[in-house]
Amino acid sequence: IQPYKTEGVQKIRELIESSQDVIFTDFRGLNVFQITELRRSLKEKEAEYRVVKNSYARLAMRELGFPFEDEFLIDPTALALVRTDIGPITKVLFDFTRDSTLKIKGGLIDGRIVSSSEVEAISRLPGRDDLYAMLMGTMNAPLSNFVYAMNGIVTKLVRTVQAVADSKGKQ
Repeated sequence: IQPYKTEGVQKIRELIESSQDVIFTDFRGLNVFQITELRRSLKEKEAEYRVVKNSYARLAMRELGFPFEDEFLIDPTALALVRTDIGPITKVLFDFTRDSTLKIKGGLIDGRIVSSSEVEAISRLPGRDDLYAMLMGTMNAPLSNFVYAMNGIVTKLVRTVQAVADSKGKQ
């Protein structure tokens, strides 16, 4: 193998290794403006979008020992390299597919291969931050209800004392 090819494979390998998850896309039909917009949207979510040479990506995946489907590395391929929560990244990608020719081929999520339909299902799930907010709301609910109940008792006591004071004041 020629040195520049080895360097190309090594670079892709490093990108995949440094990523938590990888989503394979077919970017045919996208113009430069659309790809730039997609890259910007993904960068805001702490992800990277890279066009790769299929043969280099195939070699890098084999070197890393990751499972992958050969169909993911057919036709022009770009990788969405996820470094944080995958939910928001999949939402960005599937929102982008509605207005463009971008196609999701599948993904490598938590070390296993998933189809494009599974990636789409992940995009419909709430993100990690949303789940934390729901959990905190659920955990706070009993305490909040207790505070409201205690506040009601104190308010009722104050009204009773005020009513007694008013009746004594009239006598």
